[in-house]
Amino acid sequence: MILTRFMNEAITAFPLAFLLAGGAEIPRLLLDMLLVFASAKLLAEAAERLKQPPVVGELCAGILIGPSVLGWVTPTDFLRVLAELGVMFLLFRVGLELKDFQLTKLGFDALMVAVLGVIVPFLGGWGLMAAMGHSHIESVFVGAALVATSVGITARVLAGKGLLQERASKLILAAAIIDDVLGLLVLSVVSSMAKGQVNLIELASTAVLAIGFTFIVAHWGTRTMERIVPKMENRLQAGGGQFTLAIVLLFGLSLLAIHAGVAAIIGAFLAGMALANSTGPQVADMTNGVTEFLVPFFLAGIGLHLDMSVFRSSTVIGIAVAVLLLACASKFLGCAAGAWRLGWLDAKRIGVGMIPRGEVGMVVAQIGLRMGVIPPDVYGVVVSMSIGTTIVAPPLLKLAFRSLGEAPGKVRALPRVG
Repeated sequence: MILTRFMNEAITAFPLAFLLAGGAEIPRLLLDMLLVFASAKLLAEAAERLKQPPVVGELCAGILIGPSVLGWVTPTDFLRVLAELGVMFLLFRVGLELKDFQLTKLGFDALMVAVLGVIVPFLGGWGLMAAMGHSHIESVFVGAALVATSVGITARVLAGKGLLQERASKLILAAAIIDDVLGLLVLSVVSSMAKGQVNLIELASTAVLAIGFTFIVAHWGTRTMERIVPKMENRLQAGGGQFTLAIVLLFGLSLLAIHAGVAAIIGAFLAGMALANSTGPQVADMTNGVTEFLVPFFLAGIGLHLDMSVFRSSTVIGIAVAVLLLACASKFLGCAAGAWRLGWLDAKRIGVGMIPRGEVGMVVAQIGLRMGVIPPDVYGVVVSMSIGTTIVAPPLLKLAFRSLGEAPGKVRALPRVG
């Protein structure tokens, strides 16, 4: 209690002290960064000591210091930007680990995993909410929120254990990319339904552009960078030439991905994958440092959005539990069924790896709330589902990949803590 009161007083007084010095915003931002980063790393270490994935600790840190518990930090645009950068660098770093990774060669299996991993959760969410008496559009939006996977959580766990080269891991990443494109189309259709009209031409053009961008970069990106990087590096006089090129490609493809209609993280992942065969360990080390700084803002940022006030009703709690269980079961069953021909062991791992919704589900919920088609209690249910699936996935992944343990002879992609 004393610590909580001290922190609340410090958060209130600290910016005021600097306001007199003419710097009102920067101290507040620095304090938010300190609280988020330090608490995330502290609880990550605690989770590691309890034999749990550090990701769980970082997520719980956001819940602890957020508005629902201690109230030390509230979500802001600044923290959201840091979170976006964090997941971009995380997926970029994962892409750098995947040497000789041919996304297009995993096409059929990844497509089956992604398609069934979209259809089953969507129909399940839609049917559950409709059966509980919610309106058609509310049910559709909840179904849409259950569709897309937040691969950043899974990638964090697999990278930390050096398991990115496993067949199941590669298929999870490939399916998540297709999943993102399909999720975008589902969200576009649902948003159009909420507005009262569906523009088929616009949807078709978005689909073609998104699929075309992803295929072109995935198919030709690696070979192109293998030719360009050595030539460019020889011409650059300043130090860190490869890292400079890597960051330029990271932001460039992330920006193109947004304009193509897919998430920036897909562009970041494709950038890392394209550079995997043409950059040295220095790029990986420097990128890893940036990643370790930014990723806690992504993970803790998910927890910051939990609002416990909507769960004062036992009815809402019941709906939240039902939606969470459905979200886990439907994604697991759909994705595992899509990977069934690979054998039960890989199918199980892929099904578990596709469970987290993370920030993706919250984005869908925010769109529905902003459009006025879902009420605050349904929004709270979707946010709790997003956070719940994100928290349960790392321990389940640990169990699913338990027989492999730490990959022998491989350098872990990320440090132990985090």
